[in-house]
Amino acid sequence: MLRNASAQIFRQMVRYRSTEANLILERSINRVQLLGRVGQDPVMRQVEGRNPVTIFSVATNEMWRSGEGEIGATGDISQKTTWHRVSVFKPGLRDVAYQYVKKGARVLVEGKLDYGEYVDKNQVRRQATTIIADNIIFLSENIRP
Repeated sequence: MLRNASAQIFRQMVRYRSTEANLILERSINRVQLLGRVGQDPVMRQVEGRNPVTIFSVATNEMWRSGEGEIGATGDISQKTTWHRVSVFKPGLRDVAYQYVKKGARVLVEGKLDYGEYVDKNQVRRQATTIIADNIIFLSENIRP
């Protein structure tokens, strides 16, 4: 009897929570944290009629030993570097990033993932993944003046 009552209450909750208005307000998370080194000095771009954006790249590295997971694994160490495009639109942070982010600096970038499309110079449609930064933590001194 108790099990049947619990199932009925659960169904009512699901029905209540499944209204169109609640689905629109449903919470989700799009957060990214990257810890790595800056690959190039930032550039600031501005498309007519839009706010400027500071753009730079960050490299992250993955390392593993072949045979990992096996007892006494002594295989070769492999490494994979992944490059991430970072865009900074937030007015104060955009200017700080442009002025102080330098090639080779170690940074922690926090933000969200954004997917978009563009047409390259050969008129080919391409997809791009960008991290829209809302915080940058500088973890090393500037590598060069």
